[in-house]
Amino acid sequence: MCPIWRLLVLLSLLSLPSALHKQGLAKAHVDSKPALARIIAQGLMKHNAEHRIQNIRLTESLNASGQMAPGMVGWLISSMSLQQQRESSANVTNIQLDYGGIQMSFHKEWFSANISLEFDIDLRLSFNNKIIKIHVCMNLVMEFWLEKDEFGRRDLAIGSCGVEQSSIYTTVLTEDISPKMKHFLRHFRENLVKVTPHLVESQVCPLISEILRQLDVKLLKSLMEQAVAHKFNQL
Repeated sequence: MCPIWRLLVLLSLLSLPSALHKQGLAKAHVDSKPALARIIAQGLMKHNAEHRIQNIRLTESLNASGQMAPGMVGWLISSMSLQQQRESSANVTNIQLDYGGIQMSFHKEWFSANISLEFDIDLRLSFNNKIIKIHVCMNLVMEFWLEKDEFGRRDLAIGSCGVEQSSIYTTVLTEDISPKMKHFLRHFRENLVKVTPHLVESQVCPLISEILRQLDVKLLKSLMEQAVAHKFNQL
């Protein structure tokens, strides 16, 4: 990495706390986080990750994968025309990526990033003017390591990236729901757990990979060593 790019990376790290403050995340306490966590956070903000998640085509994905059908059993399918089904929608709103809470784990030349996020889903069915709001929470984990080629040169290797299934929670926020609708929502929430992780992964994982690949490998290794040393000193 040329000197000017090293300078830009350092300047970006210094500017992150003010950027987080402007986005209403002053309580994140990012100063205590490893530099890599701050780099990832700033990169996600720069690439507008929350906006990308908000624009995922949830309704189309549910329909295309066949995940909508099990929830629309009996009374619901028979009562809806094809046009009504098309007019129904499920939109992602109120996305909150915990930029300041990114958790990093390090072991020698391996590291992982754990990012929590939450959002609401506004469900609207054409035969019912009422919007049903469902809250969704999940954690996404991505792992990386430095590997050597036959000449001893290190390069960044991208490991798995995905949502932890055990971290997914859905909660219906809307009150005063009929028993029949509760039956539908139970199936719908089960389908959300199957579909939304893949949609979130498709937006966030490539961004994190791109952010880290822009770093010089020597700088990346240095940041990893600093994080390990900092953790050791706190023991």
